[in-house]
Amino acid sequence: MAGELILMVDDEANIIELARIYLEKEGFRVAEACTGGDALHLFEELSPALIILDIMLPEPDGWEVCRRIRACSQLPIIMLTAREDEVDKVVGLELGADDYLTKPFSPRELVARVKAVLRRSQSQAEPVEVLHVDDLVIDSSRRRVTQDGKEVEMTPREFDLLYILALNKGIVMSREKLLERVWGYDYFGDTRTVDVHIRHMREKLGEDSAKPRYVETVWGLGYKFREGKN
Repeated sequence: MAGELILMVDDEANIIELARIYLEKEGFRVAEACTGGDALHLFEELSPALIILDIMLPEPDGWEVCRRIRACSQLPIIMLTAREDEVDKVVGLELGADDYLTKPFSPRELVARVKAVLRRSQSQAEPVEVLHVDDLVIDSSRRRVTQDGKEVEMTPREFDLLYILALNKGIVMSREKLLERVWGYDYFGDTRTVDVHIRHMREKLGEDSAKPRYVETVWGLGYKFREGKN
């Protein structure tokens, strides 16, 4: 993790400088951009390990930068905003941001979040063939699900949704992100498609949506796999 390049994007020089000092203390390299256009250019030129992206940017804003990056890459993105508005958080997560931080923020917290997001993205990059969650076994190589020793028949989409959620246990996955991961970036269908497949998947697992054992609805954000026993 040390030595990896972080792209810090903000139009406030003091914010960039403070973040750079703390990130470099932890061994990271830091590149800087103060406009959306510069951010997109450096993203293509430098291939950073992670981007810290302010929402209120000129030419274009942070929303558009995030949207363009997510159209071609799963690069981790932490978004910054000066407003404590839940709408900003929801929009950022649905555009594909991995985390969210409100200004003013503690630089130590920023560094901690950078490390956490990088660890998460690196662990996701490593294939996990068999996941065990309580009485549930998800075998990605055989594309097979068993519950309490009995096989559960699932469609390919239902299996992919279950596997991705279980692989990211405890992490909220927006409907937009699930669409991108399961259906692909070129899918232009309604996000309610995710809800329909989740409902069918829950029915097959005998889930009570009011008290789920596995997949929990996070209202206004998306879904997450409950953190239970392994």
